[in-house]
Amino acid sequence: MSFVYKYPRPAITVDTIVIAPRNQEMLILLIKRKDYPFQGSWALPGGFINMDELLIDAAARELSEETGISDVKLDQFYTFDAVLRDPRQRIISAVFHGELPEPVPVKGMDDALEAKWFPIISLPEMAFDHKEIIQKFVREKL
Repeated sequence: MSFVYKYPRPAITVDTIVIAPRNQEMLILLIKRKDYPFQGSWALPGGFINMDELLIDAAARELSEETGISDVKLDQFYTFDAVLRDPRQRIISAVFHGELPEPVPVKGMDDALEAKWFPIISLPEMAFDHKEIIQKFVREKL
């Protein structure tokens, strides 16, 4: 299948919010980015979709590739489409979310230098608009 258009088109990515309770706090899974842009910054696991996959499948694939976590039930949360949300090009992201009964061991893999659980109320510096994505999730889902 080949697509050729006269006008530029946006790219589509997926990001994944995975949370897990520990004691009296809720944790969120983040990855440290290996590549430009925001190299070395924390972000939600995610990435570009492949031409032949559904959004939900891309979210599960990216989560597994970057953290080693699989078999998490994911639901679509929201689509973020701010024009300047990514410095590379116009990128629209479909965000998915899932919850685990407890934090599981994770490992940064693929294009993630590290994967780590953080208290959702105490986030590190974040890449892109991911802090705003998490804040919206907390307001609307927790």
